[in-house]
Amino acid sequence: MDEWITMAAGLGFPEGPVACADGSVLLVEIETGWITRVHDDGRVERLVQTGGGPNGMAFGPDGMLYVCNNGGCLWRDWNGMRLPHGTPESYRSGSIQRVDLATGTVEEIYTSAGEVPLKGPNDIVFDASGGFWFTDNGKGTPRQRSVTGVFYATTDGSSCREVIFPLDNPNGVGISPDGRTLYVSETPPARLWAYEISAPGKVALQPGLRGMSGRFVYSTPGVAAYDSLAMEACGNICIATIGHAGITVIASDGALVEHVPTDDPFTTNIAFGGPDLQTAYVTLGGTGRLVKRRWPRPGLALAA
Repeated sequence: MDEWITMAAGLGFPEGPVACADGSVLLVEIETGWITRVHDDGRVERLVQTGGGPNGMAFGPDGMLYVCNNGGCLWRDWNGMRLPHGTPESYRSGSIQRVDLATGTVEEIYTSAGEVPLKGPNDIVFDASGGFWFTDNGKGTPRQRSVTGVFYATTDGSSCREVIFPLDNPNGVGISPDGRTLYVSETPPARLWAYEISAPGKVALQPGLRGMSGRFVYSTPGVAAYDSLAMEACGNICIATIGHAGITVIASDGALVEHVPTDDPFTTNIAFGGPDLQTAYVTLGGTGRLVKRRWPRPGLALAA
């Protein structure tokens, strides 16, 4: 399995894959608002509708599924693909949702971090203490775009804080194998940043051109944008790359390890599964597919 194999097609802009122990993959269909299970035999089972625009998601330590909901998008057709753009009139806010797959219950636990409203939550990762980091990619109109950042929250609904601000359309988020570094990707600039984690939910910022910032790691040259990311067990960062279609693999020191191409310019996310965590599951938003292949290195086991 050294080439991409299509597991499912006809999905409504898939994102947020979560590999399960039984070989199935949970993902979201942003366009239709479904949380969907793709079984190992390719069977597609639509489980729960969240409303809005479900995006990244992850299991928490309580066994619940935590979903970044961007609040919904407008959609357009381009070169045979169905793509998100802009903000619909029905949009009210972004949110973090808690989903019980056993009952189908969807609970909205955060729509703001104090006085900071959530615009378009995008990607999520849990840490070893049971809290979670998430990015907010913002919302836009033809003439303006939200300025957003990175947040830290607890699962009980009692605490959600903005920790890093500002960033340009923050998207992917991941934690290094030793738990000491938070990685964040920015979408249109195609930039990867690293932040030293000083305590659960806290990072050590350093002076930069945009005020207090993190350490610049890497940027893909040319016309590209970064979507979500996943970590390898060795510390490499695997970023779903739009435009320069595929998965860009970056070492923690900023060196380019490799670029693994796909045939979809809107490659949106990657997750690792299988008994040795060497099966890469990738969502292809433009063509509406979930694909998989053997990966040369193991992925990092997730905290939750």
